[in-house]
Amino acid sequence: MITVFLADDHETVREGLRLLVNAQPDMTVIAEAGDGATAVQRACISRPQVIVLDLAMPEMNGLSAAKALRESLPGSAIVTLTRHSDRAYAQQLFAAGAQGYVLKQSPSRELLRAIRQTAAGERYVDPALRQDGWNWSPAPGRAGNITSRETDVLRLVAVGHSNKEIGAELGISVKTVEANLSRVYTKLGIRSRVELASGLANGPEPDPGRATQR
Repeated sequence: MITVFLADDHETVREGLRLLVNAQPDMTVIAEAGDGATAVQRACISRPQVIVLDLAMPEMNGLSAAKALRESLPGSAIVTLTRHSDRAYAQQLFAAGAQGYVLKQSPSRELLRAIRQTAAGERYVDPALRQDGWNWSPAPGRAGNITSRETDVLRLVAVGHSNKEIGAELGISVKTVEANLSRVYTKLGIRSRVELASGLANGPEPDPGRATQR
């Protein structure tokens, strides 16, 4: 039996997910949370095999929660469930320690597949993001956590800012921006800014920490 933890700030969404998961003969929901901070606390107590994590939640967004959960619960698989089809966000979540990335607009069977595969130690990427031969594997031996500064830089690159604009926004020099980008590309297995841009599925979207779209 695969034990599952649900984290989503919409109660109706959690109820639907609970019914879906509990209807499977090999899964059961053991705990839930409506915000990121509570999710980290309750997951550490319940210690599920799989954590289904919404990307945009109050108190702590999905990226921060994934990092905290990976550090506290290295044995639990994290599956991100979101409407964000931007590959840059998915790459950030995988670098932060998630094993699965599923779109809410996909059929429910994709979430069930993600839960089963990640519980078995495999990575799962929604079929909508597996097109065009995109490489989801981090560079060998270089999948270390992305720092908060690198995350800020990558977020601004993803929405189309130039290095000069990023420097002005973050209060750092253009050379510092370039250095951060170089480290991020290495960690994510991305070779250039052009390759990152070509991997964006649906154009720029809001910062996952501030997003209102679920």
